[in-house]
Amino acid sequence: MSGHILVVDDEVGIRELLSEILTDEGYDVHLAENAEAARAFRAQRRPDLVLLDIWMPDTDGVTLLKEWGAGGQLTMPVVMMSGHGTIDTAVEATKLGAVDFLEKPVALAKLIDAVGKAIKRGLTPPRRMPGMDLSGLGRSPQVLELKKRLTQIAGNTAPVLLLGEPGCGFDICAQFLHQPASAWVEIKDRARLVSDPLGFVESLGNGTLFLPDVCDLARLEQKGLSLLLDRIEGSGARLVCASGRSLDAMVAAGEFDSRLYYRLSSLAIQVPPLREHREDVPDIANYMLVQMIEAGESPVRRLTTPAMNQLRNFDWPGNLPQLNNVVRTLAVTALSGEIDAADVNRVLAPMKQTAPAVAHGIPLDIPLREARDAFERLYFEHLIQQEGGSMTRVADKSGLERTHLYRKLKQLNIRHGRRLDEEL
Repeated sequence: MSGHILVVDDEVGIRELLSEILTDEGYDVHLAENAEAARAFRAQRRPDLVLLDIWMPDTDGVTLLKEWGAGGQLTMPVVMMSGHGTIDTAVEATKLGAVDFLEKPVALAKLIDAVGKAIKRGLTPPRRMPGMDLSGLGRSPQVLELKKRLTQIAGNTAPVLLLGEPGCGFDICAQFLHQPASAWVEIKDRARLVSDPLGFVESLGNGTLFLPDVCDLARLEQKGLSLLLDRIEGSGARLVCASGRSLDAMVAAGEFDSRLYYRLSSLAIQVPPLREHREDVPDIANYMLVQMIEAGESPVRRLTTPAMNQLRNFDWPGNLPQLNNVVRTLAVTALSGEIDAADVNRVLAPMKQTAPAVAHGIPLDIPLREARDAFERLYFEHLIQQEGGSMTRVADKSGLERTHLYRKLKQLNIRHGRRLDEEL
């Protein structure tokens, strides 16, 4: 048997005994006397297995397990050890990602058996979707609230509509709602919603159907999605859609079918952009960096505290994809193992120079007439959405005559639908 094992225990006698036994079994063993030493080793290398003591003086093993999970470093099997083990501790450790739990003193046969099974499990990890999961999105109040809301609806099969800015993590939320061991089908070819909408359910079973950009659907594609929703309703399968634009405004402008919108939005969840939980940016950046190192896409790098502060203070209009591109550039182009503030400034400087000043979504470096038109367009789109598309109420709210209102909307290229009660 071969493999590299990290033994983390504050008792020198136990460390040396485990090292001797496991070395005799053909394993390569590294010893760490506390959590700090374990962190340092894990930052440099991924072991094939970690034997982790729960009770340690600096940081307990369960806390360290949580840190590795949140930071994307829990990519190896971990077996917990404790001389004061309880069922509750074992259950908690298993929920956090530990594969086994051993009580000390550990019987020789049980140790060898547990290590062999864990190593084998690490060589054939369970299938997981690529990319970040929800634990990597941070621990800010906004993200914790998002996780609670998603957890509340996880067992429901009603359609879910995820709302927010492009790149804020729609796919991460959809994957969180996905039930393990069931099919995952993503609608990438929207044209199939017209030519063969029911083809998407052939291998779906009780799995998840994910549509990333429902706001981009043309009218015929919306009709196909309605047919698809009819077919999967009550089947145990679930449709999760995401929109980076306001569907309310699109419905009011006649660009999106109102009946389909109301069906999709029975469960609507708002996903915050990065700038609204910027305190999570350092953890997310570290998570991304670790994933790149683990995949062999980057040499071993470390973000310094000043570098992480620079990342935190940027607004990230492109959200997660933009942050991922910046981290990748830093990882590949840094001239030393430490990525410092100067490196971050070098990469972010062009983005800061090209980013226009914006107020309420309106660029401030454009001619006054264009800025006024942009504001009026924003203003009337808001009123139309707020008043449910009623031109009578929009006219009252804006203080314009109906004829003047329609002329203004035409001038601003705002489409709208007339309600039946307005024609009577």
